[in-house]
This record gives sequence, structure tokens and C-alpha cells, in this order.
Amino acid sequence: MRFHILTLFPEMVEQGLNTSIIGRAVNKGLLSIHAVNIRDYTVDRHKKVDDYPYGGGAGMVMQAQPVYDAWESIVEEIGYTPRTVYLTPQGPTFTQTMAKNYAKEKDLILLCGHYEGIDERVLEEIVTDYVSIGDYVLTGGELPAMVMVDAISRMVPGVLTNEDSGSTESFEGNLLEYPQYSRPEEWNGKKVPPILLSGDHKKVDEWRREQAILRTKERRPDLLKKAELTEKERARIEELA
Repeated sequence: MRFHILTLFPEMVEQGLNTSIIGRAVNKGLLSIHAVNIRDYTVDRHKKVDDYPYGGGAGMVMQAQPVYDAWESIVEEIGYTPRTVYLTPQGPTFTQTMAKNYAKEKDLILLCGHYEGIDERVLEEIVTDYVSIGDYVLTGGELPAMVMVDAISRMVPGVLTNEDSGSTESFEGNLLEYPQYSRPEEWNGKKVPPILLSGDHKKVDEWRREQAILRTKERRPDLLKKAELTEKERARIEELA
């Protein structure tokens, strides 16, 4: 999968995504991360990419021309028009389901805004998706873009060394992940739950499933409304209410 990130700060994106799992996947050729500097496409001799907003107001607005030309350079390079995501608090909140859907794309363009935003006309021209990572405001779209790249990349086949990792962790089936334990068997007076030492894989799976449901009920009850539960599991939740 190929990510194309339109940004005023390519070094921020590149440095943030060239390590750990993502960096290894890039080295293996499973992913490609191409940070495109919007400033390289301005026609202003001072490399200016923003101007005052029409109608007045605080701050500056990124101009349409350099954004469009940077975007068009990607389209010309890959030979077709891919989905283009604008990172903005005005979009729907990014979810694990969205990450899975985006992971099916061959190419994905992520547009990072700055200042007070981007000229609406170019957004209307090139953006297919508006996405937020939460109800708060950041100084730019670079961090949200990196969050999306990380989450989406984990869903690309071969990126995770453990093939089960992408399908058994938090939010799978709208449930949080069950508690995890490692050696030693006892630490600071606290012991690993005996069921995990039993060697009975069926019972371990049942315990983990129950713990995932209980943890979701405690920490993210909103997710339970959409969770994939059996009638027995829903009855169990009612007992604990």
C-alpha cells in the first residue's frame, strides 16, 4: 500500500513513520510513505502558501493553488485518482472499521491542513473523505495523518509479524482487549490468573472473551451497543448491571 501525505512539514511525517513496525514494513516493500511538500508547488517566489481570509478574521488560510498542484503531481505519478482524505475536526471520527476499509486501497492521499485551514474551493475539488481523530484541535494535520497511517498499516497483510495480532486486539467486534500477562508468575504480590496457567485453550479463550466484555462494560459501555454478542453474553451483562 502506498501513502501520499500532502504537508508543509514532510520531515515531521518521515521521521515519525520510519521506525518500529511501520519502518520495517517500508523496508520490506509492504508499504510506501511519500511525503509531498506543498510548499514546493507554490508559484510565489517567496514560497508563500497562505494568505489572509476573505471576510476577515484571525489567522491565515492555505491557498488553493499549491495544494491542488501538489495533489495533481501525485495523480499524474500514479496514473489515476485515489481517495483523498482531509484531516479535520469536522469529519467523522476515525475508527478501526475505517482503518480496515482504507487498508484495501492501493494508494491513499492524506491532506494535512495548517493555520486556519485550507481554501474551501480546493477541498471541493480534490477531497473524497473528511476524517477526524477526535473532538479537539491540533496545530496541523500531520499527527492525525501519522495516526491513520499507523492504524491502517496494521491491517495490510504481512505488516504484523503475528498474523493474529490485527484481529484479536482492542475494538475487534467493538470490544476492548482482554487483560494480558507475562512472566514472572507472581509480581509485587499479584499472581497471574490461574486459568491462564491451566493449558486448557478452550477455557482460556472463554475467560478472555468474558474479560473483554467486562472490560468494555467498565471502560467503554458505549461500544457494547454495537458489540457482536450472543444472547447468553447479553444476559450476563444484564446480571452485572
